[in-house]
Amino acid sequence: SEEMHDIVTFDNTFARDGKYIVCIDPLDGSSNIDVNVSIGTIFSIYRRITPIGTLPDDRDILQPGTRQVAAGYVIYGSSTMLVYTTGLGVTGFTLDPAIGEFCLSHYKIDTPNDGKIYSINEGNYKHFSPGIQKYLDFCKDDSNKKPFSARYIGSLVADFHRNLLKGGIYMYPSTASHENGKLRLLYECNPIAFLAEQAGGLATDGKGNRVMEILPASIHQRVPFFTGSKRMVKAVEKMINEHG
Repeated sequence: SEEMHDIVTFDNTFARDGKYIVCIDPLDGSSNIDVNVSIGTIFSIYRRITPIGTLPDDRDILQPGTRQVAAGYVIYGSSTMLVYTTGLGVTGFTLDPAIGEFCLSHYKIDTPNDGKIYSINEGNYKHFSPGIQKYLDFCKDDSNKKPFSARYIGSLVADFHRNLLKGGIYMYPSTASHENGKLRLLYECNPIAFLAEQAGGLATDGKGNRVMEILPASIHQRVPFFTGSKRMVKAVEKMINEHG
C-alpha cells in the first residue's frame, strides 16, 4: 500500500500459497476528502515470483509494469465507477446502488488520439523546465483555433478519468524541489499507464521512456509522469527534447 512503509504479508497458508501480489493506493486524492471532490482507489496486480509455499518479499513487488496482469481504479464521484484492464482493453462498470452491483456501462474504452484538455498544477510554472513551460504557453496560445482548457482537480484518478473519456493529457513533471516528481511508480503510475496504453494512449516519463518498462528500485519510487492522448504526449515530449 502507498500508505504503508513496508509490504504487508500474512504468515498463514493462504499467504504462502498465494499466486498474486496487489499494489494499491487506497485513497488517491485524499487531500480533497474534506471538500467533497472526487477521489479514488488505484490498484495493480502482479503474479508473484518467489516460490509458492514461502512468504512473499520485495522481489515480488519490484517488478516492471509490463508484468501487470490487471490494473484499474474505482472513482468515487457523482457516480461510483470501476475501470479496469486485464490487457484486453479497458472496461468500465458503474455502481447501481439500487441493486448493489456494478453494471457494464463502458465497453472497450478508447481514448481520443488528441484532445484539448491539459491537467497540471500550473502554480508550479516557474519551477518547471523550459520545455514544460513552452508546452503550457502553446496550450494557451491565441494562435490556436481554440486555446486548450486547463482542468486540474488534484486527484490523479479524477483527472485521468476525464481525459481518458474526452481526450487530454495529465502531467506531473519533475521540479526543482521534486526531481522525480511526486507520483509513485508502483501505486499510481504503472496501473494508470497500463490503462492508458490499453485505451490507445501513452504514458511516459516525458523523455520518451515508457513508464511500464521502468524497473523499480524501491517500493516507494517516484517518477515524472505524462499520460493521455498520444498526440498530446508526443507534443510535450518534443518540446522537452528541444528546450530541456
